[in-house]
Amino acid sequence: MTDTSDSTAAFRRYLRASARLLAGSALVGGALGTAVYLALLVVGDGPRPASTTAFALGALVFGFGTLGWSGSVFLGESVESAQRFLDTESNWTEAGSRRAMARLAGAGAGAMVAVALLGSVVGAL
Repeated sequence: MTDTSDSTAAFRRYLRASARLLAGSALVGGALGTAVYLALLVVGDGPRPASTTAFALGALVFGFGTLGWSGSVFLGESVESAQRFLDTESNWTEAGSRRAMARLAGAGAGAMVAVALLGSVVGAL
């Protein structure tokens, strides 16, 4: 019975670490999305173009992170094997790549949410 409880505890630790990584990235992305939106609002033509542009930039980062994460999952083991075979002395790992791409996806998602909320509030004023 201890194998089940050990694996459950390990899975919970993994979920907590993943949630912290994504939440932290989303907060940073939200702050960056807010800064981009406000900068575009000041120098741009109004709230609608600023919202559209800032949201599109957040979506671009989210899409790149999602695509990069799936590529890391799909090809990561092959890239690691090729690096070992070629003796490249690189520190690239599949896990590190997945973590970096998850951070990008979280930041993009946070930026999109922040811009959508700000755009709605500023647009209603």
